[in-house]
Amino acid sequence: MAGGVGTRVGLGMPKQLIRIAGKAIVEHTLERLDANPAIDEVLVVMNAGAIHELDHLRDDPRFTKLLDIIPGGDTRNDSTKAALAALPEDGKVLFHDAVRPFVDDRIIDDCIAALDQFDAVDTAIASADTIIEVDEESVITGIPKRSTLRRGQTPQAFRLPVIRRAYELAAGDPAFAATDDCGVVFTYLPEVRIKVIEGTAENMKVTEPLDLHIADKIFQLQSASFAAQASDAELPDLTGRSVVVFGGSYGIGAAIAEQAVTTGATVHVFSRSTTGTDIGSRKAVRRALAQAAESGPIDYVVVTAGVLTMSELTRTSKKRLRRTVDVNLVGPAKVAQEAYPYLEASGGQLLLFTSSSYTRGRAGYSMYSATKAGVVNLTQALADEWADAGVSVNCINPQRTRTPMRVQAFGEEPPATLLDPDEVARVSLAVLDSGLTGQVVDVRVQQASAAPVRRATSS
Repeated sequence: MAGGVGTRVGLGMPKQLIRIAGKAIVEHTLERLDANPAIDEVLVVMNAGAIHELDHLRDDPRFTKLLDIIPGGDTRNDSTKAALAALPEDGKVLFHDAVRPFVDDRIIDDCIAALDQFDAVDTAIASADTIIEVDEESVITGIPKRSTLRRGQTPQAFRLPVIRRAYELAAGDPAFAATDDCGVVFTYLPEVRIKVIEGTAENMKVTEPLDLHIADKIFQLQSASFAAQASDAELPDLTGRSVVVFGGSYGIGAAIAEQAVTTGATVHVFSRSTTGTDIGSRKAVRRALAQAAESGPIDYVVVTAGVLTMSELTRTSKKRLRRTVDVNLVGPAKVAQEAYPYLEASGGQLLLFTSSSYTRGRAGYSMYSATKAGVVNLTQALADEWADAGVSVNCINPQRTRTPMRVQAFGEEPPATLLDPDEVARVSLAVLDSGLTGQVVDVRVQQASAAPVRRATSS
């Protein structure tokens, strides 16, 4: 159900079309439904005024179960009627909000299984807040017992003949008004028992502006879970893939290049010290990419090159200031511009690197922190810009890592407090082989009582 117009979210477009983590919200939702083995077909009921915005999904190979995209009505109930008219006479149907992209397999499976015993099923979670009833003057008239209250979600599931009959009866009632489909069954078929299955707090509906920020964080938490698993998993098989690494002569870049070779990938390494490739020079970047492309398509471009300048801003020379900005921020932007045609042709990925200092500027790191924050924004913006072309853009945020650049800046530090470049490289290759886009994936050292425990999270 994608009939909303997005008035409350305030971005001037239907909320289901808003991009989060590099994809429209409705695409995230479709991916969840398409991946569930118990779902046979998916029908999208779209806001009639914006239905053309989803035309590109009809032939999208990601959505093998997409049956059709049809125009919705003026209200949610009108859209349900449009869906019922397009569905078969019998079977099980789930009505789900397109702007609930975090529905999980357990919820879907529980709804479908419950239809073996019940004709109608709702999804809900317990209310953490006290609910009050008020009159027209906003005076409390009742305080229901919280333990019996639930907050409704979707999917709502039905036997098709039952939901059809409920709407037929509702059509004869001039006072008909319902906020959801279970409400129609509850009102017009009171003899039908409606089973409630447990939802999740994550299965939220993106409705208000704040919801966008919460949804973005949930996607980041999910990428954190992915990265934590990747840090302990085997390296992906990148046989036949081509990887270009800018800044690959030492440290994290060198570790990525070395591990990528073991995965079967063709690896092209460029850096100032070994090939004279300065990412601040557009000509140098263009020349490097053209050289790599001579051996075939470029699937992945990784930018680990960077400089760490430590000084108060008022004591930073113009030369060092410009060098910091050119290498850490303008350089990745130039690489992105030059790499785009190659990545568009291959449907590949650009992988950038930031630093934990991007979250808060620190004294002595002003321009370094500022450029690293810029890389994060660049990642998220490019993920949106390049989504329709099928190009992914992600960013790795390693915690303190034992690299020559860090040793030069800070000297020797306790090994247990630092990541090994190989650990960062392992997560980086997993991200390259994933379906992620628009994500900033943290790789951190977590101290245990006896020994350091490495985990990957997302920020």
